[in-house]
Amino acid sequence: MKARIAVVGAATLIGEALIAELHARKLGGGELHRVDDARHLGHKDENVESPILDVAGFDFSTVDLVFFCGRAALSETYAEKAAAHAWVIDGSGVFRQRMDVPLVAADVNPDALRAVKSRGLIALPGSASVALSTALAPLHALCGLKRVEVATYQAVSGSGRGAMEELAAETVAMLSSRKARGSAYGRQIAFNVIPRVDEVDGEGVSREERRIWEETRRVLGLDRLAINVTAVRVPVFFGHGMAVHALFERAASLAAVAEVLRRGAGLNLMEIGEGAEFPTPAELALAPDQVYIGRLRRDPTRDGSLDFGLNFWVMADNVRKCAAHNAVSVAQILVNRSH
Repeated sequence: MKARIAVVGAATLIGEALIAELHARKLGGGELHRVDDARHLGHKDENVESPILDVAGFDFSTVDLVFFCGRAALSETYAEKAAAHAWVIDGSGVFRQRMDVPLVAADVNPDALRAVKSRGLIALPGSASVALSTALAPLHALCGLKRVEVATYQAVSGSGRGAMEELAAETVAMLSSRKARGSAYGRQIAFNVIPRVDEVDGEGVSREERRIWEETRRVLGLDRLAINVTAVRVPVFFGHGMAVHALFERAASLAAVAEVLRRGAGLNLMEIGEGAEFPTPAELALAPDQVYIGRLRRDPTRDGSLDFGLNFWVMADNVRKCAAHNAVSVAQILVNRSH
């Protein structure tokens, strides 16, 4: 199948990364249309020559596959219209809570795509949820998850290009002995850590924290799994990190845990023990698109009479691996199935 593809939100960070991923994998071998709203028609992508088309006039009946790349307003207006003609893979949060729309992390629950025929909507989890569920899935299969505690350390690219530009400008200002003027987060992000991602509800829980536990439960198929999240924004351009503590129903040797993680889909375990390396955002620009796990160790406060616990560190490129790579992997499953 030579899939005809449209990327809506082509001017976003995720849109650009997704188009690069499509070219790298040579998905479909058919047409590729860059689409966005009228404000972005002049946007240039150094790796693509074709101009951006106005979404308001785009005919979705001319394509087989449509990616929506994070602009919620575009997804709300056009995604369901497009789904009447094509597969629609939506990276915004608009459809994630709809139970009639599959929520898919390609390395974790590809079977959810069985319900999708020749057209229709597919939702993608947020980047933090993709990374967390990818890390937890093989551990659950081995030991049975009981509870998860996680603190996220999320890069500013999760808020889009404007937040990245603000971090760069603030950094230059402060290194030049000038005052940083933060607006993306209501305060400066350069040389700072902000323990809140998105708005907070009346119970003090942020939208991002609620999204992570709801999406991770659904992707893992564990509706009652206890997941406690604190989401933190850090002054890093790309790469979400997570400090995870997980409790399990069954014990296993650390060697057995390490082996299932080495074999886990989309995972890269960095070796354990004294002097072992661990993943950080600075290395991800040159790394393959995987979810990295390091600092794997037993919970030293648990003995044989208590629940089996593990501590570990998760790191993944939020734009490239968790968003663009996941979206194209979902599309690859659909296209391969149609042959």
